[in-house]
Amino acid sequence: MVSVIKLSFHKRLFLLLLAFAWTIILCAIGYQYIREKRYKSDFISAQLQLYNKYLLKTIEDGLSYEDYILKHEQPFADLRISIIAPTGAVVYDNMIPLDLLDNHLSRPEVAKAMKHGTGYHIGRQSSSDGKEYFYSATKGERAIVRTAIPYSSSLRELLEADWDFLGFMISISLIMSIVAYFTTRRLGKNIERLNRFAAKAEKGESFDEDEAFPNDELGSISNHIVKIYAQWQQTIRDRDAAHEAALRQEQEKIRIKRQLTNNINHELKTPVASLQVCLETLLSGITLSDERRQSLIEKCYTHNERLRRLLADVSLITRMEDGCQLISREPVVINDILKDIADELDVMSDDMSFCLHVDCNEQVVVDGNLSLICSIFRNLTDNAISYSGGKNIYISLISNTEDMCCIRFEDDGLGVDAEQLPRLFERFYRVDKGRSRQKGGTGLGLAIVKHAVQFHGGTIVVTNRPNGGLRFDFTLKK
Repeated sequence: MVSVIKLSFHKRLFLLLLAFAWTIILCAIGYQYIREKRYKSDFISAQLQLYNKYLLKTIEDGLSYEDYILKHEQPFADLRISIIAPTGAVVYDNMIPLDLLDNHLSRPEVAKAMKHGTGYHIGRQSSSDGKEYFYSATKGERAIVRTAIPYSSSLRELLEADWDFLGFMISISLIMSIVAYFTTRRLGKNIERLNRFAAKAEKGESFDEDEAFPNDELGSISNHIVKIYAQWQQTIRDRDAAHEAALRQEQEKIRIKRQLTNNINHELKTPVASLQVCLETLLSGITLSDERRQSLIEKCYTHNERLRRLLADVSLITRMEDGCQLISREPVVINDILKDIADELDVMSDDMSFCLHVDCNEQVVVDGNLSLICSIFRNLTDNAISYSGGKNIYISLISNTEDMCCIRFEDDGLGVDAEQLPRLFERFYRVDKGRSRQKGGTGLGLAIVKHAVQFHGGTIVVTNRPNGGLRFDFTLKK
């Protein structure tokens, strides 16, 4: 099988332009060469014709042409002079004996002179002496005068074209060819890049070449096409990324809901089982003392209260996750919430009393949901009271700008281990599970805090205080 070599667009375009240009240049050089040679031949012939006419006039005036030839200066050295009768017979020749000369009517220059009055011929070999001559013939009324000069090296040089001009033209042609090569190569590269771009676009691949197209019409069109394709690819990537993010978010919601269901099921088992035992004991008909009966009733109430709080917390989290757009907003004064918490702490029993320290010297107003913002501070307060082991709560306003406020909530308790800090906001996560259930906690308090902060466009971070206790730094958008 014969392999076909396919030339690139650049090479094909260059070869086509080169062939076209050199064809025109060679035609121009050839035409100039012929024209110049004819001009020089006409010039030499004109000098010979002038001599011929004077000699014919001498013959027609009846004077001796031999005397004229001897006395008058000739235009060229080694000039051969022939006088031919109208019949073609040579009646005079200054170099060849007449008996060696035949009829000259068939000579090209003589035939032209007989027809047009004058004629010349270049480089024809004489049949009489075997030499090459430049012939010029002129017809008169009584005779034909033909002069000839030997076709020597000097005459050849005279008739040759101007090689300086030809060299100049060839040099210009070479320069133009070099310029054409680089011009077509640049154009070819751009066409090849467009071809590569089209091939990648067909496959849906990215076109990541950094080199810009030239600053011309082709480059402008190419840049526009590449930019449109890049924007289209970016749109596809953004769409796919958004689709994947939505899919991940949906999968995460499903996972969280499944986990929440499992956790709720687990959390419900203990209070439901305890309620069932207490109720079965009360309904069994066994004789119980008033104190024992009262104790069972109180346990039923405690477990029922725990169930109520659990269901309320689950309902709140579900509402924040699935119905954020339905939750109303209004101007909420943070200072009023802090005052209510201080009042609630004042009426606590002595064994559970906490001292609240508030450092907020300016009014802070947030456009949010009053119930959710209250849940942030109440859950943090309940968490500190139930699990910190401290006696003081510190609430400070760190910053208050037109767009956002930053608040710090601290307690002076024991804190938690560093590896447990990242998990404090997980649902149903407990540092001390037994102690948390004894306190009646649902395990959703800090998860509610995180969701409420996020609902208000903020973030929350928990760390251990240097002197003991937990520190919650959170922000709320206004």
